[in-house]
Amino acid sequence: MTTVSESHTSTGTGSGEQQMLLDPGMDLTLRPMRYPQFFDRFKDAIKNTWTVEEVDLHADLADLAKLSPAEQHLVSRLVAFFATGDTIVANNLVLNLYQHINSPEGRLYLSRQLFEEAVHVQFYLNLLDTYVPDEKQRYEAFAAVENIPSIARKAEFCFKWIDSIFELRELKTRADRRAFLLNLICFAACIEGLFFYGAFAYVYFLRSRGLLHGLASGTNWVFRDESMHMAFAFDVVDTVRAEEPDLFDAEMEQQVRDMLAEAVDCEVQFAADLLEQGVSGMPLADMRQYLQHVADRRLAVLGIEPMYGSTNPFAFMELQDVQELSNFFERRVSAYQVGVTGTVAFDDDF
Repeated sequence: MTTVSESHTSTGTGSGEQQMLLDPGMDLTLRPMRYPQFFDRFKDAIKNTWTVEEVDLHADLADLAKLSPAEQHLVSRLVAFFATGDTIVANNLVLNLYQHINSPEGRLYLSRQLFEEAVHVQFYLNLLDTYVPDEKQRYEAFAAVENIPSIARKAEFCFKWIDSIFELRELKTRADRRAFLLNLICFAACIEGLFFYGAFAYVYFLRSRGLLHGLASGTNWVFRDESMHMAFAFDVVDTVRAEEPDLFDAEMEQQVRDMLAEAVDCEVQFAADLLEQGVSGMPLADMRQYLQHVADRRLAVLGIEPMYGSTNPFAFMELQDVQELSNFFERRVSAYQVGVTGTVAFDDDF
């Protein structure tokens, strides 16, 4: 085990005695602050504090009764994915991310992210309890990672990447660091940045039809959290790229592209499941195109050429109800001491 005193020495992968972000150890020094951008991310996250009790899902019950069988199937599958999705992300954060990002500012943010993942888990638990009153059906939703093939495949993808660095206690070699970066990129770009953003698209599609506004209101908060999670992860990637540019080569780039291509395939299979009964206004071809578009956006942030060249086919996702979202935050600011400032541009992240 690395001691605290060892955290202030170089592992030999840096230059001289200057510590780098992925050097093994447990740096405890917040002054002088080496990575103030991570502390800024932490402070921004605090501004977005919200609780599950603020989201009224009971208003959705009348809408649920009006859904067509195809739409009911979509919502059922979506809820089943939500049942365990954020728990998987939280597990990777605790098991893999926290121990290797050697920055007290970065670990402050990760602690905050873990809190947010817990709030998301509670939100989706409340969603199941409200939407699925039958106890047996709720149990089946939580067992979806084993019993529903399209969700099981996504879970297997996640667990594969969790396991990829689970045995790493320290990032001593170049191969170790690359493996860590691939895990970080996977959870930021593929899981939070593709799996969850695909789910958000279904929610906002239903809202565009005047349905399930309670779910959409809670999703607004989750969306903002997930966007910040991605931004922090990509900040880490950029920092490591600046400190250790030799880690990023053609092989690494191809691994990221292959990873995202597999994630798109997983999510397209999930979309085929959700939409198998034919949901009016959301053909599978459009959902596939949208997922490809999102994947290309994630590659662009990483400085990698797009794979698909797909445009966003969903008009409802282009600056989707920005005014409503703005008003949503303004209403909360007027009633609570924690305020959120700035704007949210959905096209920047979707």
